[in-house]
Amino acid sequence: MEAERKDTAADIGLLILRIGIGGYLITHGWGKLQMLLAGGANNFGDPVGLGSPLSLVLVTASEFLCALLIILGLATRLAALPGFICISVAAFVVHARDPWTMEAAAKAFFSGASKTWFSKEPALLYLIPFLSLVFTGGGKISLDGLIAMRRNQRQTTEQRGPDRKEIRPAA
Repeated sequence: MEAERKDTAADIGLLILRIGIGGYLITHGWGKLQMLLAGGANNFGDPVGLGSPLSLVLVTASEFLCALLIILGLATRLAALPGFICISVAAFVVHARDPWTMEAAAKAFFSGASKTWFSKEPALLYLIPFLSLVFTGGGKISLDGLIAMRRNQRQTTEQRGPDRKEIRPAA
């Protein structure tokens, strides 16, 4: 009973994580999707040398499509991987020269040592949940969980045979 309660709490936590991180990232992806549909691919950055159009397509897929899959909990582990890669590029390539924390960035900006307030910290705050979802998956309160439950029910039915009734122990 206690283990079941802990499992349920963990599944609720994963649901909150998926909706929260996916919901925030999809807002970034929406803007990039609009840029892609408007033909603005050549105005997008090319941080790893793939070309601006391909970079925009990959980032849009990661930030919009994969974020939607994460919210739904469908192919969660697989969908979290492009997000992890995309955010890693943002943190360690795009913001390579920026300070690690927003506090350090603010100090540099207000002291005049930097013209921007950029740091790695926002990207790293996205990176951690995506990496966690790669390892945990979406939990039972997800489409992945529903698919697994249906698969288990079907396997149980096949093991019992179509004409046999389920045998339940007496209470």
